[in-house]
Amino acid sequence: MTIDIFSDVMCPWCIIGYGQLQKGLAELEGEIEAEIRWRPFELNPDMPVEGEERSEHIARKYRRTAEETRGVQNQMREVAKQAGVSLDYKGAGEAPPAMMWNTFDAHKVSSWALAAVGTTEQNQLKLALFEAHFNQRRNIGQRDVLLDVVEEAGLDRQAASAVLDDPQMAQHVRAEQAQAHDLNITGVPAMIVEGKMLIPGAQTPEVYVNALRRVAEKFPA
Repeated sequence: MTIDIFSDVMCPWCIIGYGQLQKGLAELEGEIEAEIRWRPFELNPDMPVEGEERSEHIARKYRRTAEETRGVQNQMREVAKQAGVSLDYKGAGEAPPAMMWNTFDAHKVSSWALAAVGTTEQNQLKLALFEAHFNQRRNIGQRDVLLDVVEEAGLDRQAASAVLDDPQMAQHVRAEQAQAHDLNITGVPAMIVEGKMLIPGAQTPEVYVNALRRVAEKFPA
């Protein structure tokens, strides 16, 4: 069973949704096997090179006060723990500012990993990107940092560097983002199961279990 996840590395709900999906798949072990493919979606395609501080970004974009923003972030941390993932900084020393970065290049290398290497390696890279952003607070919008993460995930740095300069890969990412628009996807995560069922948002493990069973029953292999 294929599960295409439209997501953005900057999105905490995307890694939360992945964690919840993994809990659901663990419950379905021996019943349903899933192949996960990550698809590109930019929450902030106009994000400048210098990025934006996360709390300020959330307050500006969603018109929230600083107190409301802190409340939302604390709530997300708790939900993340329940999902078995973390949004907390885990580096050494004082935590650097939590930033939002442009993710178009990150989507390029993720799409390349899927096409050139496979779903397992793409998943490794995607999780490494989430960790680099949330747990290490590294600037994955910066080319050398992004390539460091690619290499740390066990993928070919030189090949990934070439991909970043390939206009065809840029066109490919744009085409997949247009597909998300055609599917009326306006937020992430958005999971499409077997190309037939859309599951929007980060759901509970029970929701994923029930949805995957419905698809398996309706469209048996």
